[in-house]
Amino acid sequence: MVKFYKYQGAGNDFLIADNRDGSVNLSKEQIVSLCDRRYGVGADGLMLLENSDVHDFRMVYYNSDGSGGMMCGNGGRCIVAFAADMGMTRFDFEAADGFHTAQILDDGDGVKTVRLKMKDVSEVLAYSALSGVSVPSEGCFLDTGTRHYVRFVDDVEAYDIVSEGREIRYGAEELQPVGANVNYVEAKEGVLYVRTYEKGVEDETFACGTGIVASSVAAYVRGIRPSHASGGSVKYDVRAKRDVLAVDFVPSDREGLAAEDVWLTGPAAFVAEILPFVG
Repeated sequence: MVKFYKYQGAGNDFLIADNRDGSVNLSKEQIVSLCDRRYGVGADGLMLLENSDVHDFRMVYYNSDGSGGMMCGNGGRCIVAFAADMGMTRFDFEAADGFHTAQILDDGDGVKTVRLKMKDVSEVLAYSALSGVSVPSEGCFLDTGTRHYVRFVDDVEAYDIVSEGREIRYGAEELQPVGANVNYVEAKEGVLYVRTYEKGVEDETFACGTGIVASSVAAYVRGIRPSHASGGSVKYDVRAKRDVLAVDFVPSDREGLAAEDVWLTGPAAFVAEILPFVG
């Protein structure tokens, strides 16, 4: 019997297990079953907190379809909250995309505010349109630990994110064979409003941390004024489906690099302790 803990970061929800003893070994089918919202517990993803030879712990992340090998920004903030609840006080950890560190800025009423350092962001590739899709697709591609395509639109709530995002994710020749998450972004009154279709979940999620980072860096490259700027660093306030997060970074003038010293800040909350049958 594996004990799981459910956490959510801005509505992006995860099942987390402490695997520092190495006893948890889940198949892809078991991960899919656990994350199923009808016949399982339900979650956007599943994570294991494991020992690391060089850092405080290792984050192993799986999407709800059982795929792995990528970073999850909200998952990273949630596993830091989980590590704190397990008694840890330092949060240097390794993930699929490399080293991360985090700070807990506030801890009250069951919700922690977690500030997570993300990877530096390499160049942003702009496209006037994508090949192989019928929907308008002017936008840009960048990797923030997970691959993202970002489109800037007016009235972001009017878009069918699932059908359009799925077409771009699977159909755009420039993004194949791996595909990418697809973000629709509206800049309004100093805030970025972001909706994301996530591959691996194959649906719109309430928030996507790496997508929010991608949208913020793309906004800067596009010339959209940040919410705040100080000492060479810029900050974007970002509205997901329900919660507000923030991304701050230092724009880079180095060749092949768009942003460095990138941080994602937002809420992470414990939801429940669960003892599901894993067969």
